[in-house]
Parts: sequence; C-alpha cells; structure tokens
Amino acid sequence: MPPNPQPRQPGPPPPAQESATTRLSTPSESKEAPAKTKRGFSRNWMSLALILVVVVLLVLAGLIGAELYTRHVADSKVTDAVQCEVQDSASVSFDPAPPVLWQYVTKHYTNISVQTAGNQVRKAKGMQVTFSLHDVKLNKTSDSNGTIGSINGTVNWSSDGIKESIRDAIPVLGGFVSRSVTTNTGDGTVELKGVLSSATVKPQIVNNGLSLQLVKLNALGDDISTESAQKHLDDLMEKATRHYPLGLHADTFKVTDNGVQATFSSNNATIPASSGNNQNPCFANL
Repeated sequence: MPPNPQPRQPGPPPPAQESATTRLSTPSESKEAPAKTKRGFSRNWMSLALILVVVVLLVLAGLIGAELYTRHVADSKVTDAVQCEVQDSASVSFDPAPPVLWQYVTKHYTNISVQTAGNQVRKAKGMQVTFSLHDVKLNKTSDSNGTIGSINGTVNWSSDGIKESIRDAIPVLGGFVSRSVTTNTGDGTVELKGVLSSATVKPQIVNNGLSLQLVKLNALGDDISTESAQKHLDDLMEKATRHYPLGLHADTFKVTDNGVQATFSSNNATIPASSGNNQNPCFANL
C-alpha cells in the first residue's frame, strides 16, 4: 500500500470580510458627524427658545388681562360708592404703579383720584367735587371696611348752580331772584337778582360744612321773611355739604369770578362697615 499522505496543514485564516452592516468611515464622513450634531443641537435650542418665548407671552397676556379686569372691578366699586354718595356720575383713576392687581392682592391702594361730573352734589345743582384718597387699606371687620390715610378734595359750585339750587330749595325766593347771579370776590358775597327783588348771601363754614348766610333780602310783599329764607338755605346746605362720610370737613372757601370754591379734607378716616351701627349702604360693596 502506498504510504499515507501527510495531512494538509491548515493555512492562514482568510482575511476578515467586512460585514454587510459595518464599514469604516471615510475622512469626509468623520467630518460630517460633528456638523450634524451641531445642527441638531442648534435646532433643539431654537425650539426650546421658541417654547420659552411662547410661555412668556402667555404669562404676560394673562397678567395684562388680570390687571385690566382687576382695574375694572376696583374702578366700578369706587365709582358706585361715590355716585351713591353724591348722587351724580363720577370717574375714578388709579396710579399706574404699583399695578392695581398687586394693590388688589395686598388690599393696599396707594392713590385713588375721583372727579364727579359737576351736575350736582346731592341737592346742590352745578356742584363738582374732585378729591384724592391716599393710603387706602381694606380690612373688613365688624366695625369698618378699612382705613384711609388722608383725603383732600375741592368743591366748585358755579354761579348758575347756586341760582338753580336756591330756586329749587326756596321756590318763593327763587322766583324773585332767578334772573342773574353776581359774585363779589372783594367782600366774599354772592348777589342774586330778579326784576324788582334781590338777595345777597355770604358763604361761610358752619358745622364742618359750607353754609350760605343771608346778608340782605329785598323782596316785594310779605311772601317770605329773612328768617324763613335763612332756614331754607340752611336745609339746602345741610343736605349738600354737611355730614359727608369718612370724616370729611370743610377747611377753606373763597368766592371766585365763577362761583364758590371750598376745600375739604380728612385724616385717618375709617371706611364705614357693611353692616352694624356704622353701616353706610354706599360703601357696602367695597
């Protein structure tokens, strides 16, 4: 038998074949990878920034809406209280800073300005009130609705308003002196004239309010006496300028070319409670 042939020695392993899914990156591909990463990061950052901008805008829109709504509610409440008290329309404004929303949350209003339309103040025709409230703190208790640090106001009463008020309050006297009104700044009097009759009144401060004192009366016949005319004037001014709420009292007055002007003020005023002995219906909704 022929000798067995020598077994074949295994040769070197064949070179590893590149798998179907794996291959070496080329230099150009290696450079593109960081660029793609940067572009992806940039897109993500821009998306995040856009989301943040949208969120901020939504928050600002919400705050602006809340501010406008709160300002409207506060304005309405103060306006209603003033209109109830003076029996005339009024406008109210708040300081722009701090925001009314913040003042509402803290229940502390720094400055509030009020002006009535000038049609009347209670029974006084042609009277306008302008005043400012400072340091208003709302704190409802059984005795009050809060406090007001100070109030300063001005009352302007036109000559025509004085004539109309006297005519309505004292029909007999008003019929005599309803023709013209003349203010005398020198002696501080107001003269009302009719065809054949006249009356002269002098503004004064009486019982913390404005009063009209009858200085002279020239009326035909015995239809009205000086005492009766003065009583009617006192009743008119009692309703118009006395017993103001919040401790308001007259400080000064003067006769001007257009009528009568007076200043009123109050310090550390207590806002009337919504119920109880100190109740004032005009302040019930504050």
